[in-house]
Amino acid sequence: MPISKADTKRRVVLPAAKPGDVFDIQSQGEGRLLLVRLERPEPGQRMSKARCLAAIASAPLRTRMTWDSLKEMTREP
Repeated sequence: MPISKADTKRRVVLPAAKPGDVFDIQSQGEGRLLLVRLERPEPGQRMSKARCLAAIASAPLRTRMTWDSLKEMTREP
C-alpha cells in the first residue's frame, strides 16, 4: 500500500486517480477517511433547434402581469 504525504495546500496525490475524477469523502471515525470514486452520468440528449425555439416561446423571459398586479400580490395590506 503506497503512502502519501499532504503538501502545504492539504493535497494528496492518489496513484489510481485520473484527471477529472470526482470522489466522495466519507469520514469513518477518528483519522479514517474513505474515498469513493463517483461515476459521471451519461449526458442527456441535446435539444434540437425547433425544440429550443418552442421552449422559449412557451416560457418568455418577460412577465405577463402588470406591475400593479405584482405589487398587490407581494405587498402586505
